[in-house]
Amino acid sequence: MLTIRTSRFVLRPFERRDAAAFACSVREAAAAADHWLSWAEETYSEEDARTWFRTAAIADKAGTSHEYGIFSLAEGTFIGGVGLNRIDPYNRIANLGYWVRPARRRQGVACECASALVEYAFTVLDLQRIEVVIALGNDVSARVARKIGAQLECVAQNRLCVRGQPVPAYVFALIASPRKRFS
Repeated sequence: MLTIRTSRFVLRPFERRDAAAFACSVREAAAAADHWLSWAEETYSEEDARTWFRTAAIADKAGTSHEYGIFSLAEGTFIGGVGLNRIDPYNRIANLGYWVRPARRRQGVACECASALVEYAFTVLDLQRIEVVIALGNDVSARVARKIGAQLECVAQNRLCVRGQPVPAYVFALIASPRKRFS
């Protein structure tokens, strides 16, 4: 995985030293009653974070996922996460996910970082389709998807589980610009 830079942020794989900031951010999201992040719990620990980092590293090596931490370019502080998962190299598609710690929301972080990762997916990974699947009602994440150019394709019933309950979800897609692939 490459480090990706935007004008304000560095996207890089998680490192063991990031566990405290990551765990604190997850607990902040849980305390803010961010029910869209089903995995965000007020008891989330540094060990939980290190376990997630190991899982992400294994998936990266397998080529099924690329998970990045979002860090401020100026201060180096942890801001959130953005990733490609469910990567299917045969069909050249992946799912895009993003989250930003509560104190840094509504500052364009998700849009800037998701856009950078989509560009990486299309140019470096040579993917042709990126899907963004968002629980119906999560209007903030849907707004980010629209701002980065994703088109709403449908609402799929029982597409996600939120807090253990099946929920319908928006299915947005970004399509790579057509490139001539054959001589």
